[in-house]
Amino acid sequence: MCGIAGLFHLTVPKPVDPQRIERMCDAMAHRGPDGSGVWTAPGVGLGHRRLSIIDLAGSPQPMAASDGRAILVFNGEIYNYKELRAELKALGAQFHTDGDSEVILAAWQQWGPACLPRLDGMFAFAVYDLAARTLFLARDRLGVKPLFHAELPDGSLIFASELKGLLAHPSLRRQVDPFAVEDYLAWGYVPDSRSILKGVGKLAAGHYLLLRHDAPAPAPVRWWDVSFAERARGTPADLEAELVHLLRAAVRSRMAADVPLGAFLSGGVDSSSVVALMAEASADAVRTCSIGFDVAALDETSYASEIAEKFVTDHRSRVVSSDDFEHLDTLAAMFDEPFADASALPTWRVCQLARETVTVALSGDGADEAFAGYRRHRFQHGEDRLRGLLPAGGRGPLFGTLGAIYPKADWAPRFLRAKTTFQSLAASSEEGYARALSVTAPEVRSELLTPAFYRLIGDYRAEQPLIALMQAAPARSGLDRAQYADLAFWLPGDILTKVDRASMAVSLEAREPLLDHRLIEFAARLPENLRIRGTQGKWLLKQTMRRYLPEPILFRPKQGFVTPIAQWLRGPLAGAARGIAASAPLARTGWFDSSRLLELAEAHIAGRADHSRLLWQLLMLDRSLDRLGVA
Repeated sequence: MCGIAGLFHLTVPKPVDPQRIERMCDAMAHRGPDGSGVWTAPGVGLGHRRLSIIDLAGSPQPMAASDGRAILVFNGEIYNYKELRAELKALGAQFHTDGDSEVILAAWQQWGPACLPRLDGMFAFAVYDLAARTLFLARDRLGVKPLFHAELPDGSLIFASELKGLLAHPSLRRQVDPFAVEDYLAWGYVPDSRSILKGVGKLAAGHYLLLRHDAPAPAPVRWWDVSFAERARGTPADLEAELVHLLRAAVRSRMAADVPLGAFLSGGVDSSSVVALMAEASADAVRTCSIGFDVAALDETSYASEIAEKFVTDHRSRVVSSDDFEHLDTLAAMFDEPFADASALPTWRVCQLARETVTVALSGDGADEAFAGYRRHRFQHGEDRLRGLLPAGGRGPLFGTLGAIYPKADWAPRFLRAKTTFQSLAASSEEGYARALSVTAPEVRSELLTPAFYRLIGDYRAEQPLIALMQAAPARSGLDRAQYADLAFWLPGDILTKVDRASMAVSLEAREPLLDHRLIEFAARLPENLRIRGTQGKWLLKQTMRRYLPEPILFRPKQGFVTPIAQWLRGPLAGAARGIAASAPLARTGWFDSSRLLELAEAHIAGRADHSRLLWQLLMLDRSLDRLGVA
């Protein structure tokens, strides 16, 4: 796991200052504390920060191919590099190291862009081909590893693993993108289709970019996508057998490391499944870690301890204070862009705990998206059935009226929170899911933002790209399209961004075996009744893991990391909540109605309403804009 950065002149190949590349890399030193390197030639510069995981003494980067005709910088891990190495040797390739970096170089020289489907792993890398005078940028299938890029006024393109790497270049313009603000307010993060800064982009998951000197930057090329258009055949028993085989292979492939390795263990189905399969594959006790809160309702460490005891792991747990609010600025610095998923804080804490004893940790991320584990998936599945029974002409007016008059009741038991369901049923399947996935509805955003803001974005609304993505998805049903959107939109923008930044902030490599692309492709072909059955999501996964895990772990309600932000914003952060209305960074934009912001803060502090998620969003936006110094 590493950090990469570079510069490529799209027009005149001018000399590149090595110190400029070095400064870009040094801004991401946390991603690679074990070594660094810079390589430059006319029109191109590549830089690297290394966190040593495999071939500790060898494989320095930037790395030259054995014939010297290509140079690589690489962030990630290739899990099948030994098999590829053997194949490439048979084709005449020569190797001087024992790591996966040289395998990527040889694969590129042998197959060009067609090397990508052969790579099993998580990666973002750049290869400069000296003979062809091209720069090849590529990102893994699901976007586990990030890659930012921007064109500069002098006709060069810069790239880096994190936005802070680009920010280290003095020519990068720092102007906030109002479209990104609209997106952020809707989703709680800036999706991979955009960046908080104008002119900065992110290479999308499963895409590559092939750049040439004396040519404008082309559009990225998609090299992988997941399809929900086919259905697997076979009995549930047959599919269960196939699933357990894929799970074992995914976990075992990610246990290869030349440094201490462990796992995050929350006590939920997904992390417990990973630990169970690690224990099965390991002769030694698996190292596991979990954190809890000093608020009983938020603490899950007892479930983690139960799994640790069952599989005799070397387990460490720590209870952290629910008063971790003083780390707001740390979070803003960690993510660069505004990021409002409050579970980022406990994720960072568990990464800190893991890093005390290991350098690599396996996580359970990805199963909910792949196997339909979220409550919103069950709702989408049920709502689509109801949509199919009622004509759209009658359904819209009926449920639209009910949604308008039904009170918003966040405080009520879930079965009484019907307002959102009525609003969803009044809309199309795609529009309903966009509402379910968003954290701030369009009508709420319109109350916060000024006419000056809407003059800038026109008719654009954040939900539009998601709806278009779902409508064009290779899928058969509304559930298919919802899961496709989660994998293509939500997962890279929220979950994987959170885990990458939180783990890399402490120089820890996180690996996600449940995001193995063969597992994802298998899950996408499952019949709907093997994903959702009754009130249970992830049905086949849970049935498969019954041989390993106790029933209370498999079927207890999903919780996930929870942070007590509602309490914080009524207590120690009440002043910060009120201060949002007069915040200099937000005020400078001229895009927010300060009186409305103050009303929201006061209503929350007084306990008249729960605006915690929105206030947390605004607080994180404010801190990020302040750090970025944008105008």
